[in-house]
Amino acid sequence: QLQASGGGLVQPGGSLRLSCEASGRPVSSLIVAWFRQAPGKEREFVASFREIPSKPYYKGSVKGRFTISRDNAKNAVYLQMNSLKPEDTALYYCASRHHWSVLYYSGDQYPYWGQGTQVTVSS
Repeated sequence: QLQASGGGLVQPGGSLRLSCEASGRPVSSLIVAWFRQAPGKEREFVASFREIPSKPYYKGSVKGRFTISRDNAKNAVYLQMNSLKPEDTALYYCASRHHWSVLYYSGDQYPYWGQGTQVTVSS
């Protein structure tokens, strides 16, 4: 089970850190990804990372602004979002699967989803 939190209202240029807490299974044994969906738009991949070799993957428009990380002790995955823009406004979800997939950017590859946390970037 995944629980996403940390969303909120922030001004353009601001920062937020989203958390995805896992229960029932160590997060170190999961592939966790972040997706988002804005009103009227399709769900899109935001970030994930692969263990071996260790490598993060990001949507192009968030690269350099967002950072995905994991804390095994807290059994959580984080998405640090800096320099936020109005176009980042969306409902953000964390999702997981047991093994890495070359289709890591496709939501259809992830059987487990959290409930979503709203991020609104507006002045």
